Amino acid sequence: MNRPAADIANKKWVVASDVRNRDGIGIELYVDETLVLEIFRDDTKMTREVTLHKQEVSLELLEEAIATFKKEIPQDFLD
Repeated sequence: MNRPAADIANKKWVVASDVRNRDGIGIELYVDETLVLEIFRDDTKMTREVTLHKQEVSLELLEEAIATFKKEIPQDFLD
């Protein structure tokens, strides 16, 4: 995913929660129906984590993902 973020036409953002293995909510980025990265707010550990599912992700795309996460996901942890 080293293409500039603006050049990626087939991007899909998904807001997803997880209450099985972890407890929290995050966003997933799919490009061409392949999971590229996830940013997750873990309410149990009180952390925010990035998981890259592709070896190379452009800084521009990662910055867009962080901005989307901050816009879509409440920043306060839940008990």
